[in-house]
Amino acid sequence: MKTRRVALLVALFASALSLRPQVIGIGPLLPEIQDDLGISHAAAGLLATIPVLCMGLFAPPAARVLARLGSRSAIAVCLLVIAAFGIARALVPPAVLVILLTFGVGVGMGLLGAMMPIAVKERFAHRPAFATGVYALGINIGAGVSAATAVPIADATFGWRGALLAFSGATVVLAGVWLVLSRREVRPPRAAARPPPLPWRSGLAWLFVTIFLLMAVMYYGVNAWLPDTYVEHGWSKARAAWLVAILNLTALPCTIAFSWLADKVGSRRFYLVGGGALGSIALLGILLWPDAGFLWAVIFGISAGVMFPLVMTLPLDVADDPGLVGAVAGMMLGVGYGLGAFSPLVLGAIRDASGSFQAAMWAVAAVTITVSFLCLALTPARLDRGLRSYAAT
Repeated sequence: MKTRRVALLVALFASALSLRPQVIGIGPLLPEIQDDLGISHAAAGLLATIPVLCMGLFAPPAARVLARLGSRSAIAVCLLVIAAFGIARALVPPAVLVILLTFGVGVGMGLLGAMMPIAVKERFAHRPAFATGVYALGINIGAGVSAATAVPIADATFGWRGALLAFSGATVVLAGVWLVLSRREVRPPRAAARPPPLPWRSGLAWLFVTIFLLMAVMYYGVNAWLPDTYVEHGWSKARAAWLVAILNLTALPCTIAFSWLADKVGSRRFYLVGGGALGSIALLGILLWPDAGFLWAVIFGISAGVMFPLVMTLPLDVADDPGLVGAVAGMMLGVGYGLGAFSPLVLGAIRDASGSFQAAMWAVAAVTITVSFLCLALTPARLDRGLRSYAAT
């Protein structure tokens, strides 16, 4: 039994590796994509906006898809959808088709991302933060490796299209890894035929939505445009791309370390407020002392490594039933990603209007400071009350 659970954790980790390369790996490639396709900063921002938007739109139905297909088949299908549309996007010539096919990539990412908290609640309810940290580690490794290798792969093959093909091919391999490691999975309790509705009337659920939304704005805004921001400061494209790689690679040890600690020491509020404060310091540093770019990337990476897995754990903290966990997570991810998806597009438009990324980065700094204060409301007593008495409304 223990061996099977370890295998399932590894399988969840492997599948999570495919959740970010198609959006984070785009960041370092955006200057080349813009030049090749002849599109504006705002239009290029759609390549980062669309997947995140789909991660919001397709989070709510994920619980029904998982209940109908079962975990093994549902996750495998999502991985293959990401790969298939990723390959097609890399091969088509016109900009409009590149942008349209990005929607298919986003559908797979949106369904898969929302299935993860449900799978954790069904199988690892006794260690929710740690299990969440394991798949969040996979997300961060996928993001970091794709950011670090995007430009070298593009240089070694046939440009940005070669890099996206490589990311999609890796996803096909990971789908096989998932199917192999999950083949002897202990079947979890059967999901309810009709998952509970989204808790629209819950103030606590809306607090989760707001925190997740602002976190998505800061994370995806920085990952999409930090390289271009430093290119404007005179850095080379390759050197600027390393900022995103270092940011995401720094998050790796923090993701697993703080997820493990959060199940044993301190409160969610303590870690989340601290993570938000570090993110605020990093953004202000980028604006006021940009020459120390690698230092700010490291500090922002620590912030992301602390905040993302613990915010993803919040739905598991406030509900006992996996179906309700799915409802809370679906609402949090649906609204949060759905609105946060527009941050790369909006920030790109701000850059087009102002002529530099200074104003855009000030906007991200304001968002980061705000999320730090909102996390103060996540008191242990409030989380312990949770939604356990929630009834369909």
